[in-house]
This record gives sequence, C-alpha cells and structure tokens, in this order.
Amino acid sequence: MARETAGLERAGAWITEAVEAAVADLGAMIAVDTSFPPGQGYGDFARLMEAMTRPLGFEVERIDVPDELWLVPNGPAAGARTNLIATAKSGKPVCGLYFHVDTVPAAPGWTTDPLSIARDGERLIGLGAADMKGCIAAVLLALRAAKACGIELAYDPMLLFCTDEEGGLYPGIRYLGEQGRLYGPVGAEQGRPDGHIVNFNGSAEARIWAGCFGLFNLLVRVRGQAVHAGEGNRQGLGLNAIEGSLPLLNALAVLKAQVATRLSALPPPPGKPALAAQLNIAALSGGTAGGQVPALLELTLNRRYMPEEAFEDALAEIEDAIRRAVASVPGLTVETVLTGHLAPTSDPAGPHWPRWQAAVGAGFGYAPEDFRRWGAASCSDFGWVQRATGRPEVLLGGLGRPDRNIHAPGEYTTVSDIIALARAVLAYLAADFRPELNPDLASPEHHLSRS
Repeated sequence: MARETAGLERAGAWITEAVEAAVADLGAMIAVDTSFPPGQGYGDFARLMEAMTRPLGFEVERIDVPDELWLVPNGPAAGARTNLIATAKSGKPVCGLYFHVDTVPAAPGWTTDPLSIARDGERLIGLGAADMKGCIAAVLLALRAAKACGIELAYDPMLLFCTDEEGGLYPGIRYLGEQGRLYGPVGAEQGRPDGHIVNFNGSAEARIWAGCFGLFNLLVRVRGQAVHAGEGNRQGLGLNAIEGSLPLLNALAVLKAQVATRLSALPPPPGKPALAAQLNIAALSGGTAGGQVPALLELTLNRRYMPEEAFEDALAEIEDAIRRAVASVPGLTVETVLTGHLAPTSDPAGPHWPRWQAAVGAGFGYAPEDFRRWGAASCSDFGWVQRATGRPEVLLGGLGRPDRNIHAPGEYTTVSDIIALARAVLAYLAADFRPELNPDLASPEHHLSRS
C-alpha cells in the first residue's frame, strides 16, 4: 500500500509540474466558440478533442444528433450537433467522464476577450473556463499523468464530449443514452450494462449531489401588423406587436410571482434558503426601425421546475396565461415553440459515491466531515440519462464555486483548482486508491487482470 500511495504522490507532483500544458489546452478550447445558442462550433471542438485524446491512446467516434430531434424552424439552434466519444478499451469496467462542450453566449460586460484566455495571477479567465472547459483540461492532465507515471487504472475511461446542455431541446447525452452508448458490454448479458459516469458539470466544493431541477425554454412569437409609423395611429391600420404585448408581459409578471412561492423539498446549499421554482423572461426582441410599426415581438421564457412538478402542467400553465392575455388585444396572434428542455435529475446516489467522495477529498484537501449533501435549481441533462438508461447513479464534480462568475462576464477558474481536480480524477481512476471502497472489485464479471 505504501508503494502504491507513493506512486500516486509522484503522479500528483507530475500534475503540478505539467499544469501549464493544461492551461494551454484550456486556452485552445476557449478559442473555439461553442456558445449555445446557436451551437455552431461543435464540429470544430470535436476536431480539437480528437487531436488532444489520440496521443493518449483513445479511439474516437463522432455521433451527430439527428436534425429532426432538435431543429426548430427559425429557432435559436443551428449547425450540426456533433458529439464525440473517446474510448480506451482494455476490458476493464467503463468509467464515463462527461463534459458538455457548449457555453452560454458572452453577456455584455466582459472587459477581456471572452474567447481568449486571460491570466490574472492564479485566475484563468475566459468563456467556459469553469463551466466546463477547464474540467476537460484537468481530466486530460490526469490521464497524461497516469500514462507518464505508469499508474494502473481500475477503469477504462470513456470521454463523452456532448452538445446542448445549456438548455437545448435534445442534448447530446440524452441521444447517446437512448442509443445505448453510455455503458460498456460487461454484464449486459445479465441485463446490467457495465459502467458508471462522472459528470463534471458541478462544484469544486465538498458537495454530495442530491439532484436538481428541470428547465424548459419556450419561444413566444407575438404578431401584429406592420405599417408606416406615420399611419399607425389611424384606426384599422397597423397593430403594434410590442405595445399589444403589454398585457402579456403583465400576466407573465403575475405568474412569475405565483411560481416563486413553490418550494422544493430538495435540500438547498448550506446556509441558503429553500429552492424555489422560477419563471423568467430570458430574451426579448422586436421591431426594426422608428419608421415602422413593429409586427413581431419574440420573447424566450425560461421555466425552472421542481422535481415535484410535472413538465406538462408547468407548460400548460404558461400557455394558458399567454392565451388569456393575448385574447384581450383584438387582432394580435401568438404562437409558442419549445426550444429547450432538461428533465429534473432525481437522487443520483449509488455505490460509487463513497469512493468518489474520498477521491475529491484527496484532490482538494477536504476532510470527510466537510462534505454536505445538497441539490440545485440549476439544471443538468442527466435527468434524461436516468430516464433513458434506468440507472439513477451519477457522480458529480467540477470547477464551480460561488465566486467564479459562471454564465457572467469574467468567468474564471484557477490553476490550483485545475491541479486539484486532476489529482481527484487520477485518484478515482487509479486501481490502488481505496480499493476497499471500489464496488466493482466485488463483482465477478470485473477482473482488473484482463488488461
């Protein structure tokens, strides 16, 4: 055991010495614009991941989500939904390592180029630095350390680079789950596909994930009639879609307040209030010029719904409020289109969590008593994985912290957190790390010696 521990310690030191390579990797990833919407950079990002994973001995496969599953006419998404699976097949149990490759669009207020990595001491600043391209850099660093230091792995890593987590209509991981691509074949003959998944869309804190809300995005198009602005005040001429939507906006404000009173039993983060359902106007646009009565107003509604709520009920409630509000304005018409949906993630507990918790503690320096269990009103695409595979367990880690400006100008991670996450991943994958906590060693189908 002492020799094995010394091996991991040497590999941990190697990670620290080699971290600048991971920083360079992160810079290359940030430079590829994968913002969703529209999500047009997925093919370019897949090429970059192919170049970074092949030297580690991975075989790569591209899988596109069929257009008919995600493409909404005149909707926000465009371009091929290219997912990449990188596998190392030695016959060991599979450990999926999941990353969503999309970011939100850069919001106004950035003081640096969001698509170019910037450094401020320990800070690594750029769009997706924490959520979650920095996680990819950390995992690749861990895998390079294992190769360089001769660390035997307990698992065959399967890297999952997936599309449209940021509120897409059909996230890539959902499609891969429905196609049976997330787990290995060992045990499949007994009806139990082999493997489990670590989702890096999470926190660098001492957290045990309790699940999360679902969300959906609803595009609302309100149509009036365009005329010359000088004629817009004459009876029977023109219908201002923006002004005509004021009753709708007021109705949504009333509904927003009602929705916010609904509290979930999901445990909140330590020291935070109970998690509440949410309804927000996330985007709004309309009109063309001062000389024309606007004929179209488009708004995107974001509804975050609790595990205790039904998606169908939440959607119907909004659509009913829209219909009643628009009916008060003669001549105005409205249509709604669902453009994104993530199902709630139920309790993701399972047999691998104790060892993952120990690995995160080893990487970040957390003691067992530091860990707390909580959920989130933020959302994940792993609710679809649970539904598609019937496997509730999902491990969660990542680089998120409350001060990291995720989804906001100046998003960043730190060099030390990349090192810590790389060490945690290396420990978890290593065969000699806490073998007494490895549930796969007790399974007769799983023999590490097959490598």
